Amino acid sequence: MNQDGNKTANAHYDAKLLSRRRRLVQWVLAPITIIVIALGWRYPLLGFAVPIVMLTGIAGAFINGRYVCGHLCPRGAFFDRIIAPLSPGRPIPAFLRTKPLRWTLVVLLMGFMTYQIAQNPGDVYHWGRVFWLMCVITTGAGVLLAVINQRTWCALCPIGTIQAAIGGSKGELLIDPETCRECGACEKVCPINIPIVKHKAEGVVREPDCLRCPECIRVCPVGALRWPDSDKQFAAQEKNK
Repeated sequence: MNQDGNKTANAHYDAKLLSRRRRLVQWVLAPITIIVIALGWRYPLLGFAVPIVMLTGIAGAFINGRYVCGHLCPRGAFFDRIIAPLSPGRPIPAFLRTKPLRWTLVVLLMGFMTYQIAQNPGDVYHWGRVFWLMCVITTGAGVLLAVINQRTWCALCPIGTIQAAIGGSKGELLIDPETCRECGACEKVCPINIPIVKHKAEGVVREPDCLRCPECIRVCPVGALRWPDSDKQFAAQEKNK
């Protein structure tokens, strides 16, 4: 598909508008992380925000991969809106994305959480304190890792790993080999530092950790990026002409 065709296919997908909406939603969600961490030790029931987000993310993965991470996760919003301006935005080291490391972290953190809950399973406040503790530990790790990139933790996040395994191949981003100039503008704004351009020849960005956000499409100067739904709708419109 040529440049004009790509822009037509993306005509109904207003990436700039969706990016503004995403930012607004994230500014609403980011304080949740701060409130839970700051007050959860005193009001343990606030800790239940953690499993709600976890289960929402896992459920959402069956529909569209890591969409929840990119749009609806309070901690992801905290990293994007509060931490990003303070982070140098360096490339996330490849070894942090390796499956053995990530799944080991899933087992360790989930095992630790389960063990802690088992110490007093009949006390709902104890559950809340455990969830709060998990939030403090992992968010603290995320803030430390922000010396690399604001979303470095998201490349390791156990729930993100599970989401990627469940729905990482759903709704994959398309890249037009004929149109892409390899300028790298898309990669510079990708929250989780995905190597988009290297998939140019294949035409599909097969990256399970893609957050399904609109940022790369928003900045592409030639409209080389689009979502499958945009492509299908454009094809249907062309067929009906």
